Parts: sequence; C-alpha cells; structure tokens
Amino acid sequence: MSDKTNPSHYELKCGIQVYDITKHLDFTTGNVVKYLLRCGNKEGESRLDDLSKARWYLNQLIADERAKDHDNSTEITDPAGIRNWGKH
Repeated sequence: MSDKTNPSHYELKCGIQVYDITKHLDFTTGNVVKYLLRCGNKEGESRLDDLSKARWYLNQLIADERAKDHDNSTEITDPAGIRNWGKH
C-alpha cells in the first residue's frame, strides 16, 4: 500500500513495512535500519544519500556507547574482524 502515511519506499519487496521492523527498536537504531532498508528506493534520494544518513545515526550510536564506556577514542576499530570476512 502506498500513500502519504505508507509510502512505497518504506515497503520491502516481500510486503513488510519498514515500520513493522523499526517499531521494536530505539529511535537511533531504528533510523539506521530504516535508511538501510529503504536505501535507494526513495525518489530523489540516492543510495549514497541513504547510506550516509544510516552512517550518521550509526556514528551517534557508537559515540553514545563510547561515552558510556568513558572511551574518548575517535578511531573506529575492527573488533568483530569484519575486514577479514570471507578471507579464510
């Protein structure tokens, strides 16, 4: 269904609304997921626009977690080994 309250760029190909997923998340995490799920589907917004918005919210989450841990480091590390995925 596509209308002002349920625009098509927030509906996944399987018919699920992005809201049905993000309503279970906090605001900031929900925005990361929202922009990733609608990535490149909103008219007038490029994939890069949506990825940049998702990154902005993700950076806020990272900053909040660092503040909780009293870690003032601004370097983004690779604690999960993401850079090495698929290399073994």
